[in-house]
Amino acid sequence: MKKILFASTALVATAGVAAADVSFGGYGRFGVGYVEDRTVGGTSDTVIVSRFRMNIDASAETDAGVKFSARVRMQADEDAASGEANAAGLNGARFSVEYGGLRVDVGNVAGAIDNLPNYYGNEPGLETFMGQYSGADYGFIGYSSGGAGVNGVYARYAVGDFAVAAAYDQAANGADGDRFDIHAAYTFGNITAALAYGETDNGAAADFDMTVLTLGGSWGAFSGTLIVGDESVAAVNESDTFYGISAAYDVSSATTLTFAYGDGSGDGDTRNIGLGVIHDLGGGVSLRGGIGESKTGNADGQMRADFGAQFSF
Repeated sequence: MKKILFASTALVATAGVAAADVSFGGYGRFGVGYVEDRTVGGTSDTVIVSRFRMNIDASAETDAGVKFSARVRMQADEDAASGEANAAGLNGARFSVEYGGLRVDVGNVAGAIDNLPNYYGNEPGLETFMGQYSGADYGFIGYSSGGAGVNGVYARYAVGDFAVAAAYDQAANGADGDRFDIHAAYTFGNITAALAYGETDNGAAADFDMTVLTLGGSWGAFSGTLIVGDESVAAVNESDTFYGISAAYDVSSATTLTFAYGDGSGDGDTRNIGLGVIHDLGGGVSLRGGIGESKTGNADGQMRADFGAQFSF
């Protein structure tokens, strides 16, 4: 009788798994990283850097073609303060519904600016430690790889070469305030143009906002992106303009050079400039590295560099 019950339970469990699609994927990276006069935690300028990221995705589809899915992420990075390896942990879940050109995400979502085409551009280095967006200080709705993350909603509708998106996130802990962002993007030929706006309601305090335009395109072995925007954030004297460019060039079928530059007009803005290289070894494995300088406000510039291996699974 116990054997029959066990077999029946196993059959029901197997049927439940078969009705849905569960997949695992992500990447691992490890190497060495250098930060000139590193001050965090009093560690050495040169430390071992690493990341393990695994996405766990589950999905199911109705008879009418509506797709339901969810994702959680397990990630472990080196500890910035001690240089030691951290334990992996799961983040907050994201749930999605898709039908036709419409997608709606709920929970730990990436917002309309976080999803803006060409916002991040090409980021040099194994750790992608610098980018064209360095002069931007506005805290938009962003997907969190660790901890609970935001608890918001994101919607995107695409038809042909045109897409629009919007996101909303209510302030945590019952605070008086919320934030939203929107974007529109259009692709014509090999160029994509996108415009976004975000705003944070801080209740009795001054509201923050950001307007940003991006352009990106590819021409044979060369690709490039451009970002320019204006924001109102107290940390950088209330209002300033930020801007940046990035590029990538395929030297060969296996080797790509990358470049990024970003800055802003605010006193507290960070200027980044750097070069990187990616060499594909095949099988989802590549060697990556970068070197550059980061400078915030009137402080002295700080050199950064890293090198290591990354593999996808």
